Amino acid sequence: MSRTLIMIKPDAVKNKHIGDIITRIEKEGFKILGLKFLKLAEVDAKQFYKVHAGRPFYDELCKDMSESPIVVAALERENAVQHWRDVIGATDPKEAKPGTIRAMFAESKGKNSVHGSDSDENADLEISFYFKDYELVK
Repeated sequence: MSRTLIMIKPDAVKNKHIGDIITRIEKEGFKILGLKFLKLAEVDAKQFYKVHAGRPFYDELCKDMSESPIVVAALERENAVQHWRDVIGATDPKEAKPGTIRAMFAESKGKNSVHGSDSDENADLEISFYFKDYELVK
């Protein structure tokens, strides 16, 4: 079993897709280890996305992620990172396969509804950014 961090981004929260996305998470066989509804400060968004610092989209991404609430969840299942990335689809919803979360709910490449960890190592780092160990159901 492995873990991944997912975020339901502000655009999907504003458009009332939280329930649809959580239902999809459960249908895909993920176990929810932790779940939070929160609003990021821009300084926290900058820290979370520091790997993208210096890229043209970094400032806009951090601003967008701190504009309104998000949902974060730590999930577990076999091959969690890759399975979630397959479920969410390509970053650009125009390139996402039909039936993926981004094909169904994303507004644009920048407002793409969800985040998913890109490796097992980053999943652990990202989960620890949002959750203390005692907040996760074992």
